[in-house]
Amino acid sequence: MRITPAHAVLGAALVLGAAGCGGSESTGTSSGKGAITVEATDTECKVSRTQAPAGAVEFTVTNKGSKVNEFYIYGEGGRVMGEVENITPGLSRSFTVELTEPGTYQTACKPGMKGDGIRADFTVTGSGTATGAASSDEKLAAAVTAYEKYVAHEADELLEHTTEFTAAVKAGDVAKAKSLYADARGPWEEIEPVAESFGDLDPKIDGREDVVAEGMTFTGYHRLEKDLWKDGLQKDSGAVADQLLADVKQVVAKAKTVELNPLQIANGSKALLDEMATGKVTGEEERYSHTDLYDFDANYEGCKQAIAALRPALEERDPALLKAIDARFAELDEALDAHKAGEGFKAYTALSKDDVKALTVALDAVSEQVAKVPGVVAA
Repeated sequence: MRITPAHAVLGAALVLGAAGCGGSESTGTSSGKGAITVEATDTECKVSRTQAPAGAVEFTVTNKGSKVNEFYIYGEGGRVMGEVENITPGLSRSFTVELTEPGTYQTACKPGMKGDGIRADFTVTGSGTATGAASSDEKLAAAVTAYEKYVAHEADELLEHTTEFTAAVKAGDVAKAKSLYADARGPWEEIEPVAESFGDLDPKIDGREDVVAEGMTFTGYHRLEKDLWKDGLQKDSGAVADQLLADVKQVVAKAKTVELNPLQIANGSKALLDEMATGKVTGEEERYSHTDLYDFDANYEGCKQAIAALRPALEERDPALLKAIDARFAELDEALDAHKAGEGFKAYTALSKDDVKALTVALDAVSEQVAKVPGVVAA
């Protein structure tokens, strides 16, 4: 999919987890200044300060372990307020999250990008008055308004297409269900940062078979994907389809009322690129249907919607960065378009190693530029 006038945005940052294994260590409180540093290893998550005043809070996360790591900020009800993914060993990544409501949050590192995460409480103090990127800037306020309209539109699309897909599964029409699968997942992938942010609904809806090793039941889209492409429809496939639709309805209701801020839009644009890098371009997401390029395209569309929403503000604040992003978008467009097949895309298994490398190089170039957007928004 390419950007159209009806699609004006994207944004927030997410994934999720449950209560933590291990614990975070702190060395200070809200009295410190500058970025809060996080030292992530395979067994620890050391956060330098565990308090901050309400507003824009910056974290700098350094991976000193041997596994790829992630870092999250969780709010009430397990909602992901901000995150940074794909932190390879030795790498440091910074991001800023707007925490406008005082109260108790949680920080979490996720070594190996699996499991519950290493968690600890994080306190936000003050009056709860929005500052920084969530201020009265008219262009940023307009971006949020446009984003929320976009999310509502895609949420409706998600419900419509998932209803059609699950109906085909329940009717035992394998051919039709297969033909509807990628379309059902498309809206989810476009607004993935928001869709994934609501408690334990994400692993129920979008978890791959790996969730079994983490003590969860394998359900949702990927369970039905396996039934359709590998095992054949099972006795409980209809029940799985019913549960998927019920869970999607919950996500849709929540997504259409969610309140976000400009930093979540900016962080979400990069989070979507991280999703593409860690799951889609590798062929790990759709391991049975091999429809990974559809997901790749939908995540990419979501990223471009975030930049579209923020474009007026970026044109004013850093036009050179916007020009660089547009140039990198054009390069990734060309690399992805080479794998179109009719109205869709080739199967991931049809790609050569050189094809995957070309997509990865173009994706990395986009990521390098988009990673700068949150800093511009927060300035």
